[in-house]
Amino acid sequence: MKKISFFSLLLALALVFASCHSGKKNGSQSSVTLSGAGSTFVMPFYTTAFQKYTPITGVKVSYGAVGSGAGIRSLKDRVVDFGASDAFLNDSLMKTMPAPVVEFPTCSGAVVMAFNLPGIQDMKLTPDVLANIYLGKIKKWNDPALVQLNPGVKFPNLPITVVYRSDGSGTTNIFTNYLTKVSPEWKAKYGYGTTVNWPAGIGGKGNTGVAGTISQTVGAIGYVESTYAFAQKISYASIKNQAGNFIKPDFASTSAAGKGTMPQDTRIMITNSPDPAAYPIAGFTWVMIYKEQNYNNRTLAQAEALLKLWDWMLSPDGQAVAQQLNYVPLPASVVALDKSILRTVTYNGKPILQ
Repeated sequence: MKKISFFSLLLALALVFASCHSGKKNGSQSSVTLSGAGSTFVMPFYTTAFQKYTPITGVKVSYGAVGSGAGIRSLKDRVVDFGASDAFLNDSLMKTMPAPVVEFPTCSGAVVMAFNLPGIQDMKLTPDVLANIYLGKIKKWNDPALVQLNPGVKFPNLPITVVYRSDGSGTTNIFTNYLTKVSPEWKAKYGYGTTVNWPAGIGGKGNTGVAGTISQTVGAIGYVESTYAFAQKISYASIKNQAGNFIKPDFASTSAAGKGTMPQDTRIMITNSPDPAAYPIAGFTWVMIYKEQNYNNRTLAQAEALLKLWDWMLSPDGQAVAQQLNYVPLPASVVALDKSILRTVTYNGKPILQ
């Protein structure tokens, strides 16, 4: 027993020694750990990119995909280094934060209308029909409006199960923003935001929850970030855009939706784009951090690590990860704007990045 204990002790010491030396290779940042919380929409991009970033720098980054609303609350409570949301902070939300916050987009993506109808892989939806499904007016799949719109598709005499997000969600913000633009009734009764009072349907938590509910429920339809639908091989609809074209969500059509001038504060919604090639339910996703980083006993090393992380996420290497996962990288002009925003962030009033 003594020999085993002695060997175990030597092994433990060796592991500690190796760990200490491996950390030194990455410099002083190797001991820094960062945390963020928020959007499930962008979770596949962030977690994959962070896994790639850690071996390069030694900085460990944890991310909780808790929904955009919870991510904003976590930043407000100062329990994370950054918040992530598919809904930018409007003026009223900005006023509730304990100190000035900067926000910047990191990529864009599509929200798809996923459905579960065995034997049917594709369907067409117009803005009116989609709005009426979520208003609870179209209740069955063999409704004349759907049949007329999709000649040759044999819809079953089956109730439509509408699925929506039960948590505060930027994906909901994007989808309901679209509905307010195409349906005066929806705009008047429900509006848009990270949460709304849904008139019909059942809720699922996170994009994973909605995608899971759809895949397990015959007759279901719901809105999810495209990566989740692609990963679970769930069928999704073509949507008629503002120009009158039925468009599938893909890299090109989502890119087309994001064309145009980004305002200096980066707060813009790109749903229902007039571009003839644009998929109409698309949006940016944002990161939020405090403009002054010296709070809650944060160190300069933490602040530097946070800004270097996001500077890398905006680099060609970071944006390439987004594209690999079916997100749309930012245009060069938006990357330049984001980088200028990052360089306004300070520690003790002094810019952190040069």
